[in-house]
Amino acid sequence: VQLQAFGGGLVQAGGYRRLSCAASGRSFRRNYMGWFRQAPGKEREFTATISGGRRTNYDDSVTGRFTISRNDAKNTVHLQMNSLKPEDTAVYYCAARDEDGMFYWGRGTQVTVSS
Repeated sequence: VQLQAFGGGLVQAGGYRRLSCAASGRSFRRNYMGWFRQAPGKEREFTATISGGRRTNYDDSVTGRFTISRNDAKNTVHLQMNSLKPEDTAVYYCAARDEDGMFYWGRGTQVTVSS
């Protein structure tokens, strides 16, 4: 099983970026998928999740600015990030959780927001 995240890059404050993550090796259509991020010098933290039934949950710091979505036909999960702030600078990791609670992680993609 592999998760490949892409879409990171450099963006100016106030701008937007769309991250995507493609899973291979199995389907996660009935499972939680999500995004976490790790800023320099900090622990990895929850950002957003989406259930198999498309129930979404967001960290307070991104609510109203970020939108998580999924395409089960393509086994992908996306994170639309709007109104980006310098404090959103981090490595963003996609993750998926299987039926036994095991997490699978992607390699991460860097997002840098310049002020």
